[in-house]
Amino acid sequence: MKVLVVGPGGREHAIVRSLLADPYVSEVHAAPGNAGIAQIVPVHSLNASDPAAVTELAVRLGADLVVVGPEAPLAAGVSDAVREAGIPVFGPSKEAAQLEASKAFAKQVMAAANVPTAMARVAANADEAADALDTFGAPYVVKDDGLAAGKGVVVTSDRGEALAHAAACFEAGGTVVIEEYLDGPEVSLFVLSDGRHVVPLAPAQDFKRIFDNDEGPNTGGMGAYSPLEWAPANLVDDVIARVAQPTVDEMAARGTPFVGVLYCGLALTSRGMRVIEFNARFGDPETQAVLARLKTPLGGLLLAAAKCELDAMEQLKWDPRTAVAVVVASANYPDAPRTGDPILGLVEAEAIDGVHVLHAGTSLEANEIVSAGGRVLAVVALGEDLAQARDLAYAGVAEIGLEGSQHRTDIALKASRSEIVVPAGSAGVDNEKGLL
Repeated sequence: MKVLVVGPGGREHAIVRSLLADPYVSEVHAAPGNAGIAQIVPVHSLNASDPAAVTELAVRLGADLVVVGPEAPLAAGVSDAVREAGIPVFGPSKEAAQLEASKAFAKQVMAAANVPTAMARVAANADEAADALDTFGAPYVVKDDGLAAGKGVVVTSDRGEALAHAAACFEAGGTVVIEEYLDGPEVSLFVLSDGRHVVPLAPAQDFKRIFDNDEGPNTGGMGAYSPLEWAPANLVDDVIARVAQPTVDEMAARGTPFVGVLYCGLALTSRGMRVIEFNARFGDPETQAVLARLKTPLGGLLLAAAKCELDAMEQLKWDPRTAVAVVVASANYPDAPRTGDPILGLVEAEAIDGVHVLHAGTSLEANEIVSAGGRVLAVVALGEDLAQARDLAYAGVAEIGLEGSQHRTDIALKASRSEIVVPAGSAGVDNEKGLL
């Protein structure tokens, strides 16, 4: 099987790496890829959000499967164009990708499917935003309705900051979704869907804030780990029964079947499990940690989803070890990330047993790998337990040389110390339909 992976980031590097380990995958290409991906597979320069360009490349390569990684190409209709060319594609249609592209749409779907989520209101102007903030009270949660690369959410106790974020979204021509604040630990669960059937991957937890102790602005994600030893034993079954399958069924009933991966961002609150958000693709950096543990061949799994054959798949197999991914970001991220800085120590980091480095924002200039984005690398480690995996990941980070770079030092630290408390009511079965 020949596979084309579309996208430039760390998620795509993780997918490519896993596909290369699949004995049924004979060839992998990436477009546009990055400097790390280019070291292991052929890369093709193109605009990943151009449906015609991606389709032309897939046809020219004779691809048996196209895997669309980022959200922007999905929202642009890349999957639709590839499907119309008769090539199986793992990634939802433009209409189905609205589950991520519009938070208001996702709330409507959840309400129709009786999926438990935070109560919310959609605001289109400052007066509506102020009224919604007063309805829910602090802490305030304000979300840009559209795509924002994981950085369109503000959670604050400062009403002025919340209003300022809403005003910036309005100025850009958008709307906002204002929600009640959800307490409790957060969980990420990827669920593969073929439009009818769903197959869950292993849960993970990521870290959105730029600084230790969950301080500072939101980012696309500064690290992740999997599995979650502290999570309720029935969590995955609960998410499938109350979130993933009802959502997939609702999308099918609307005539827009969801084929791809449904990212379920969850909060285990004192009033029960709640959906924070949906993504229509693999999340970054959780993908880097989750796929490091997946032993079931990835290519066959994604092809089965693309061909509506997930019900024929055997139970997934997992490495029993723990994976930790730590992101190394460039100077000034997330506001105005600096690029063009040389990256040193990559070989030394990967020489550590159990460690590999996945590139996200990198490029090759004059035979030198340099930073080309905000989140530059993810150092991923597998350990016998969480403490060992953390130690190995941070040993790898210590080898990386990137001027002005930043990383969190507390990825998975609370979990390794058994300091995560799951509210007693998180296993409840009460539902809230989301939109007021």
